[in-house]
Amino acid sequence: MTWFLAYCLAGAFVGFLAGLLGIGGGMTLVPILAALFTAQHVAPDHVVHLALGTGMASIMFTSASSARAHAAMGAVDFSLVKKIAPGMVIGSLGSALSAAWIDQRGLALAFALIVYAGATQMILNRKPVPGRGLPGTVPLFFIGMAIGIICGLVSAGGAFLTVPFMLWCGVAMHTAIGTGALLGIPVAFLGTLGYLYAGWSVPHLPADAIGFVSLLALAGVALGSMLTAPFGARLAHRLPVLKLKRIFALLLYVLATKMLVTYW
Repeated sequence: MTWFLAYCLAGAFVGFLAGLLGIGGGMTLVPILAALFTAQHVAPDHVVHLALGTGMASIMFTSASSARAHAAMGAVDFSLVKKIAPGMVIGSLGSALSAAWIDQRGLALAFALIVYAGATQMILNRKPVPGRGLPGTVPLFFIGMAIGIICGLVSAGGAFLTVPFMLWCGVAMHTAIGTGALLGIPVAFLGTLGYLYAGWSVPHLPADAIGFVSLLALAGVALGSMLTAPFGARLAHRLPVLKLKRIFALLLYVLATKMLVTYW
């Protein structure tokens, strides 16, 4: 029960961020889960895999709760989801095939530079160039594919890239957050299937695990996140846009730096 409560608290923290910023929470949650699994001496040879798989599965719940709250306030662009989501889904599947030949250090550097650029634009509050808008359906498909590939490789729902991209194209902040939350759901679903399959026959995993997904941890995280995500979403619509951008940008700096340090 003590550990279940710890999972609930972790989920509550990540869920609040998901509602506030539209992120699925995978990259934020994975280090927390890894620390909790290590403290319990759970599957010491597969702690990271278990944290990644459970974190990816949790994105489905945190993103769904966040997207639902934002949609209720009219802050989800469903037409944009239809244009970007197919590419993200294919890209996340492709990442499983390309992981073997993509250099992780190069990927980490590219990832960090892209995220730093997006975060800096938000910090400086630069307005989109007049006349700049979202590209057409075909470019959006390939942009979604590129984002999906990165998401699959770093166990993330994609809002850390989709939200800055939409802001760069002139989409309103609240709409970008809500749309980014919804886009994370299909990517997380496919990623979860991958972790279930990868860990299916691995020995010495906890009794509550299916593949690399801990059901006990997932239940606690899902419960906590679904309770707090609506509060984060409501706060997002009350905060000034500039302050919200800067909160998001600071989180992006932290996540990008963590990724760079981990893989470089």
